[in-house]
Amino acid sequence: MTPPSSAPAAPLVVRTVAVDLADLPLLDLLPEQSPVSWLRRGEGLVGWGVAARLETAGHTRFSDAVKWWSETVARARVEDHVGEPGTGLVCFGAFAFADEPGDSVLVVPQVVVGRRGDRTWLTTVSVDAPALSPAPVPEPPVNLVFSDGARNGEEWMSVVAEAVARISAGELEKVVLARDLMATTDEPVDVRWPLHRLAEQYEMCWTFHVEGLFGATPEMLVRRERGLVTSRVLAGTIRRTGDDERDLALAATLARSSKDLEEHEYAVRSVADALEPHCSSMNVPEAPFVLHLPNVMHLATDVNGVVHDAATSLQLAESLHPSAAVGGTPTAAATRLIAEIEGMARDRYAGPVGWMDASGDGEWGIALRSAMLTDSGVRLFAGCGIVASSDPEAELAESQAKFVPVRDALAAD
Repeated sequence: MTPPSSAPAAPLVVRTVAVDLADLPLLDLLPEQSPVSWLRRGEGLVGWGVAARLETAGHTRFSDAVKWWSETVARARVEDHVGEPGTGLVCFGAFAFADEPGDSVLVVPQVVVGRRGDRTWLTTVSVDAPALSPAPVPEPPVNLVFSDGARNGEEWMSVVAEAVARISAGELEKVVLARDLMATTDEPVDVRWPLHRLAEQYEMCWTFHVEGLFGATPEMLVRRERGLVTSRVLAGTIRRTGDDERDLALAATLARSSKDLEEHEYAVRSVADALEPHCSSMNVPEAPFVLHLPNVMHLATDVNGVVHDAATSLQLAESLHPSAAVGGTPTAAATRLIAEIEGMARDRYAGPVGWMDASGDGEWGIALRSAMLTDSGVRLFAGCGIVASSDPEAELAESQAKFVPVRDALAAD
């Protein structure tokens, strides 16, 4: 394992000022080199350049990151004229799903532009303020070709059937199984191309990119803001047809589905149990709502609480990961089964991805509906929650639906 980097030798000089960009979309500012993003409905953060960076791995990846960030914050000289969550010194991060394999990273961009409501700001870190103007429009991937990843559809259905048998035998209650899809291209992919399209098509999701990991996640693992904590839990999925009347009927079916309600209950319980030690009070709704996205619908629950300790958003994310929505129930049995039968390395897929400021406030999503840039193209991921009543063919169809956002975003117009 590569030892984690240390805090930068020289203090970071940070300055945040308000700017007027006349409603220019934040993604339009991103250059091709070292872009980062975290956006929903046009608001959030984008950045570029590298002022400081940590790469770590293994079971200490979260504690390494917390220590490094604390040291970096302590040495920074900050001048913040805006005072919103996400101003001042900010890092972006993406963490491996499992202890091994996969590297985790925190990066402090040299330039961050943020927007919240009618306020837009510019943060610079040890560099002069750049002129903010639209970057050249990115080009689509050239000669995009998709192929099976670690397993084809038939092989993956066999793995699902094995998981159902293990659940029926009483070894565990739920496990989340993932599969990958490979996309090869003639030239390296400009990640800004799929980011623009994901932000347009899935504006209710969080469109993210951190060091090659990108996507549009519908699932907020944890948000910590001024003492309040929120986690959006998604589990239970049905594919949309495009016919509004039919989709309303399907939404009602989803809301009554014993299989999906069982899967969802496990996920909500795991989140509530993980957050409870950090909260003085919590609100856990008794029943989920149906979240409508362009390609699928999910059962969703927003869990809220009041934080009573000093845990940062990243420490809360560590306590929540892996939730039953991406691992299973019980967690230890589920993660062992994933390692045994899934047949691929998840790397940063389904791990926490997001940002954090110097106060510890921040937002960490789960890297779903996501992909990783590779030397030859892109590796796409999709996962499904498996319980005793799961049908392998239905789960394969659900996984194919979950590939759609990134797959369509990569294609040329």
